[in-house]
Amino acid sequence: MMGMTAQFGASSEFQASTAYRRYVVWLLFAVYVLNFVDRQILSILNEELKVEFDLSDTELGILGGFAFAVLYSTLGIPIARWADRGSRVSIISLAILVWSAFTALTGGAKAVWHLVVARIGVGIGEAGCSPPAYSLISDYFEQKRRATALSIYSMGVYGGSFVGLFIGALIADAYGWRAAFLVCGVSGIALATIVELTLREPPRGFSDPPTVEPRAEPPPAFRVMRALWHKNSFKWLSMGAALHTFAAYGVGHFYASFFVRTHGLGLTEVGMVLGVIVAIGGFTGTFLGGFVSDKVAARTGDIRIYLWIPALLLAINIPLGQIVFALSDRDAALLLMVCYVALSSSFLAPNIAVTHRLVGVRERAVASALFLFIINLIGMGLGPTLAGILSDLLRDSFVAGGMDLKQATSDGLRWSLRILILVNILAVWFYLLSARKVRAEIAA
Repeated sequence: MMGMTAQFGASSEFQASTAYRRYVVWLLFAVYVLNFVDRQILSILNEELKVEFDLSDTELGILGGFAFAVLYSTLGIPIARWADRGSRVSIISLAILVWSAFTALTGGAKAVWHLVVARIGVGIGEAGCSPPAYSLISDYFEQKRRATALSIYSMGVYGGSFVGLFIGALIADAYGWRAAFLVCGVSGIALATIVELTLREPPRGFSDPPTVEPRAEPPPAFRVMRALWHKNSFKWLSMGAALHTFAAYGVGHFYASFFVRTHGLGLTEVGMVLGVIVAIGGFTGTFLGGFVSDKVAARTGDIRIYLWIPALLLAINIPLGQIVFALSDRDAALLLMVCYVALSSSFLAPNIAVTHRLVGVRERAVASALFLFIINLIGMGLGPTLAGILSDLLRDSFVAGGMDLKQATSDGLRWSLRILILVNILAVWFYLLSARKVRAEIAA
């Protein structure tokens, strides 16, 4: 890897055309696509792993949640501190190589503990992706376009989900689930090389107003996190986003299993259909969440827009999710899933844009890491795990009541997902609490 310590010159000595800025954000989008392919491919292969390793839904949830999230969340903070001091480009390149290697190793798993170790390794590598990427984007794009740029990057979640669901299912169906992990892992080497050779490190605060002077050295990470946590707007924002992701990851990890068990789709069919649904819904919701927030906030001059829009869309999505997972009509459920995914995906770019307004330009990576630590430990770590636990408990309860095992396994998962969606009621409340404090705390 080239130069891990970055040398920052004055902003006037660094130039970036509009075309190059677009290249930056779309290259980082591609990085996030691969990030989520390697993270989410597990979900399309749930039923394959369940059979091969005799796993319960609880164990599937742990593999997709806690095993990945524990180090992914905690290592994000020291890596972000490194990113606030060193070369963010080289950190991202190295991270791609690490998570890709462990993804490939997942395909060689011979026992459950092999899967767990490999998922932990993927989490370690992916911890080095988003905090430095968010920081780079905030330096390349000024405040009025920042949420839009962040939303393009965030669309990688759904680009990766599409590739993981669609391509993962096709490869697994043709060559087995092990081949799917191997192909996804090997592809990371090429992308890491492109990032290291073509992505330039900008000066800190490159696109901020001249009145915003970056510190010569970033303050200690603990001081940044303590000051940020003491801001009520960030505290409520991060809790709202954590509960939001708790429901989103918990439900999303079992999308494929739900349609296989309840609506009888096969592996290739569910991968193709859900891949298209997640791509259309996720791209639309993620981009419009940032774009519309930027436009309305610029017109009104009110930063609260970045919190009100996610709250409104999430409030609409709660009853919609109940309908999606209650329907017995497969085609209607799939059609409404597009809207459900779109409304669920609109929050991340506006949330990051607000977080970056609450800190200095040399503190953005650490601020991003703290935000991601909170939402991923609660959302990604606990969401899939508790969804699996609840599914198993409900299945056992239904079987004890006289229901046959196949139907109980299907209904247990259905009701588990419907219950998780209700957590979003609290998420909406926390977003609105944050909106009450955010203007005063940014001004301060």
